[in-house]
Amino acid sequence: MLTLHSTPPLALYIHIPWCMRKCPYCDFNSHELRGPLREPVYVDALLADVEQDLPRVWGRRIDSVFIGGGTPSLFSAESLERLLSGLRARLPLRPDMEITLEANPGAVEQGRFAEFREIGVNRLSIGVQSFNDGHLQALGRIHDRRAAFAAAEAAHAAEMDNFNLDLMFGLPGQTVEQALADVANAIALQPAHLSYYQLTIEPNTRFHHAPPALPVDETIDAIQEQAWIQLERQGYQRYEVSAYAREDRRCRHNLNYWEFADYLGIGAGAHGKLTDPATGRIHRLWKLKHPRDYLTFAGTPTSIGGDEPIQKSDLPVEFLMNALRLVEGVSATLFSERTGLPLTVLEPAWRQACAKGLMESDPDRLQPTPFGLRFLNDLLQEFMPG
Repeated sequence: MLTLHSTPPLALYIHIPWCMRKCPYCDFNSHELRGPLREPVYVDALLADVEQDLPRVWGRRIDSVFIGGGTPSLFSAESLERLLSGLRARLPLRPDMEITLEANPGAVEQGRFAEFREIGVNRLSIGVQSFNDGHLQALGRIHDRRAAFAAAEAAHAAEMDNFNLDLMFGLPGQTVEQALADVANAIALQPAHLSYYQLTIEPNTRFHHAPPALPVDETIDAIQEQAWIQLERQGYQRYEVSAYAREDRRCRHNLNYWEFADYLGIGAGAHGKLTDPATGRIHRLWKLKHPRDYLTFAGTPTSIGGDEPIQKSDLPVEFLMNALRLVEGVSATLFSERTGLPLTVLEPAWRQACAKGLMESDPDRLQPTPFGLRFLNDLLQEFMPG
């Protein structure tokens, strides 16, 4: 049994699984929309889902909400307002909490940005990926360069200034110059936050079955180094492996993950992590993945796809896989607070990682060096059990 003295902060993730087209690199639980979007039925299912989970989080406040997908901005403002109102009636929500909605560039969705703001959504995450039409086509995106610019401009027009742009690099055939042009275009649109991450080929994707030709490592390294400089010069602080933010615009919801706090997940295939100090248990809980099955069983025990404790031996790596993504790392005391384990279990591996230049030697922080952040997988290997 773990010795846990308190519960960590709690966030809520809501998954809406439909999109207009499944991208060839995407390994998320997303499904191409075939037929009408059954918004009222799915909102009913989400509210039944959260009601079923209430006993697991009695009395705990929700600090942030993230509505992801899929493309959740396909839902109307009316449906999302009913969802948010239903959540407020069932859960204590932080008054000034961050509510993020994922959106993809597209004229219909952009017209809804002001409506989303009016119902309480105060942060958008827009999946631009690139401003190069050739690269957008290679990625299977349904928008073009003009729509990408229009989406950011629509966010500003709707006074939704706290928005993130998702941008990818290492795209098929991409040069250093093309990647840096994407970064320059993103900066020109003045987002509050940028998620800038490398395209990777994931299992169970079309790219995995028919891999495109990607840039060589030397090109990737040059893109990363020059993009970091470009973003920093324009006032974007890198605070996580692939996240850059203006001052006071770090994503609260994602920080909750990286600091190994708790989150409740509702929706088809949604995952959660919950801590119970009374039982000394930290466990992961997830819902049925296919939308058809989820809609059939939402709100019943059958909707639970799995509920498994995180094994004591796995907790150190589980914690560090998140915390060491942060450029500044975390306070060393947070490890014991969130895992119930003494800090001494990390000491041998920590000393070895420090000796290899992968971690800073400050005993009061668990922090990667710039070298460790660049080779994060190698750093995490130092802490793997066995």
